[in-house]
Amino acid sequence: MNDKLKKIIIPFVLMLVFNLGIYYLKGGQNFGGGLSVHVGILLVSGMILGPYGALGATVANFLCDIIRGYGPVTAAGSFFFGFAISYLGYKLWYGSYSFRPNATRLRLSNTRNVVLFLSIVLFCGLLYSILHGKLFYLTLPETISLNSTIEIRYFLNFINSSFIFGIIGIWISNKIDFAHIPQSSKDKPNKKFYQIVGALLVLSILATLIIDSSVQLNNYIVLIELAVLTFLLFVYLKKPITSDMIVNDSKSIPEEIMNLFQLSLLSVIVLGIIISYDHNIITAISNSLPLNVNEVIISMMLLMDILLIIFFIPSLAVLRYVEIKVIEPILSFARIEDFIHENEKIESDGLVEIYSRYISDETEIGTLARSYTDLINFNNNYIENIREIEGEKERIKAELNIAYRIQAANLPKEGIFNEYYSVNGYSQPAREVGGDFFDYYELDDDHLAIVIGDASGKGVPAAILAMISQVMIKQMLKNTRDPSEILYLLNNQLCENNSESMFITLWIGIYNKTTGKLIFSNAGHNPPLIKENDEFKYLNIDAGLVLGIMEDFDFVREEITLREQIVLFTDGITDASNTKNEMYGEDKLLNFFNEFKSDKGPIMPLLSDIHEFTRDAEQFDDMTVLYLKIKD
Repeated sequence: MNDKLKKIIIPFVLMLVFNLGIYYLKGGQNFGGGLSVHVGILLVSGMILGPYGALGATVANFLCDIIRGYGPVTAAGSFFFGFAISYLGYKLWYGSYSFRPNATRLRLSNTRNVVLFLSIVLFCGLLYSILHGKLFYLTLPETISLNSTIEIRYFLNFINSSFIFGIIGIWISNKIDFAHIPQSSKDKPNKKFYQIVGALLVLSILATLIIDSSVQLNNYIVLIELAVLTFLLFVYLKKPITSDMIVNDSKSIPEEIMNLFQLSLLSVIVLGIIISYDHNIITAISNSLPLNVNEVIISMMLLMDILLIIFFIPSLAVLRYVEIKVIEPILSFARIEDFIHENEKIESDGLVEIYSRYISDETEIGTLARSYTDLINFNNNYIENIREIEGEKERIKAELNIAYRIQAANLPKEGIFNEYYSVNGYSQPAREVGGDFFDYYELDDDHLAIVIGDASGKGVPAAILAMISQVMIKQMLKNTRDPSEILYLLNNQLCENNSESMFITLWIGIYNKTTGKLIFSNAGHNPPLIKENDEFKYLNIDAGLVLGIMEDFDFVREEITLREQIVLFTDGITDASNTKNEMYGEDKLLNFFNEFKSDKGPIMPLLSDIHEFTRDAEQFDDMTVLYLKIKD
């Protein structure tokens, strides 16, 4: 079904149900007598559903008036005025005011909206009751003596029922999103003109009340009053809606408070209506006071409304105070959400200015404002520091990258492959640079030097120690070919000015391709794997002492005949661990080489096997392997 048609049918049905239902089932009376709650449906239908709701409610009211015995002229006049009042409520809600420059959908979410809603109810109720009083005066002369009473009845029924149906209707329309929200008009009306029209309408209502209470009315006076009010009303209804619409479906603290307040107020009004129309109470008061039943009902409704006002005004004042002192500051503080972006400074002088309004406040709001201001400043300082740190980090990263390239350039780039032997190696640091190194180079036509070392620690300090050692070994090999002497001299050099107590394990060997002899010396390094008789085993060597700890230490020179293969490695290979803290270990390393049968070099397959073993575990230490194979 079309939405516009729904907005007509729903108030049409509600009007029939409440108008005729109460009239027949509860002994309703004409001329605003008894319980005439249907008059509230007129206003609420227009305010919520716009001109469509106003049309549906007034058409149904017209039919009900005919059924209840009003003449066609009276019913038509009531339709005419009912539609105008219903549509007026819609126009007033979506109007622009100094205290509310932007219009919102019909929600009683704060004290301003509640006061505006109640003002609309009171104003429209007063205008509705006056217009119908004048209408009955002219079309039904027999009611002239009851004219004031009829207007009071309509006014009381209108404001009470409008408030009840308004709270319920607004709550339902927001739940199911069924309110009619106008489009802002592109026409630019003469604001001054409509302000004058509105002021004249208010003055005309006041003038009418004064005239009615002080002058003997006749048809001419009533007709003039009715014509002036009708003319001003319909001129004002032509005012286009130009307010910018704010459609916000999120709930707020003020709205939660207003909901509780409205529920309390609604309960009081319903209770007042029940008491006002209780037959036993009315009869008892009528018997004890010189008042008829209608006068008792009016008096009781007036008393309940007066009590309600006495309760309502102070309560609303308290709620407004809470909004100004608590809710509005919190809503201002909540605006920080729009300025917060990950890894960015909170660039908002305006936001800090908002908090500054409350900084001098000695209440919790002041504490919160000071905390928020400090938070913004601390956050911005922190972000600034982080950016400086990130810049420094990038600089260090760039320098480490250079250090990595320098260290990598010091290592052999290609293996040596000739008819006598093949040798190559690989080093994988745990960080950008590491303390492991290996080296091999031909000293002359017969001799090949092979070196592997592991400096203590990781990162830059270990890399510096490793590079110093590597350079010094190359220089020393130019003067001596005794590995034990080189270790002796290097150890004494490293022990000097070693304030950080760093050390390095080192293995140096010199292979003679003519004799097949390998002379070597060890300084605390892992024993190598050697292959003899088609089987790998760990070479039994002197452990020696790590370099850099004790001066004048004599290292042992050892010699073997190398016929097949030798594998040198650092402890990063055997200590590689998986997520279960299980180490790769010496046994697994030995098994790998004994099971490896490919003609290709074993270094890359070994590293692949280690990576398969460690899986997602982070590399803990530098890993280095050097492999020498003697050819037949």
